[in-house]
Amino acid sequence: MPEANENDLSAKLQRLIETIDIANVLTEPLTLSITNLLTISASDINSDEASVLIRDGDQGSLRFLAAIGKVAEQLINMTVPAGKGIAGFVLSSGQPMAVSDVGEEETFYAEVDKTTGYSTQMILATPLRHNGEIIGVLEYINRRGEPPFEPFTPAEMDKAALFADAIASLVNAYESAKLFRELGEKVLSEDASLDVAEVRRWLAGLRDSAEHREMMDLAVLIREIVSRGDAERQLCREVLGAVLKYSDTGSDTSFLSF
Repeated sequence: MPEANENDLSAKLQRLIETIDIANVLTEPLTLSITNLLTISASDINSDEASVLIRDGDQGSLRFLAAIGKVAEQLINMTVPAGKGIAGFVLSSGQPMAVSDVGEEETFYAEVDKTTGYSTQMILATPLRHNGEIIGVLEYINRRGEPPFEPFTPAEMDKAALFADAIASLVNAYESAKLFRELGEKVLSEDASLDVAEVRRWLAGLRDSAEHREMMDLAVLIREIVSRGDAERQLCREVLGAVLKYSDTGSDTSFLSF
């Protein structure tokens, strides 16, 4: 019986780690895609810096998920308290906002500049919406070149809204994948009966195994296929569904429904 329990635990742990690793495989290219969109959109709007802030918890605070510009690395994972700043206003109101001089704007949150050493002079901020819910804020900071800067135009605000639609879809996908990872990590961290050092040694062996590497390769291939379009996604689902139906153990190991 103890051996059966150990096998059970090993199988459960393996599924958890596979879930975490697949989530990592999915989230990394999503953040890269968001950063690429920031670069393209900032160039189109002639902005010097751009960032994506997403909800951080249930209280309305925001966290920098992606950023480009001189202080991008400092911004990542920095938080803005609930209700603070122009981004906080946009998140709560759902209204875009263009400020040509932040020094005259009472809602401007100066702590980010104090931390990074950057000098924000103007901001264009627009909400990120997915299925009617505001999930974050897209910001463009300053113009390229030297001040004084020309104010953001209504046409540029419209462009920002279009880019926000695309970025919101990526952010939603990122959040979904992150939930899988966080769930697995939480289950592992809260199981007091586990010997953490032993689990880490076991995980190292698992991740080095040929089977695990093949699973990660498959995850990458699936991600690439589904990014090609609706027809490719449908074909991928049909092929995977057929494989699962063919497999005698498919119903026991799958968390996908077709």
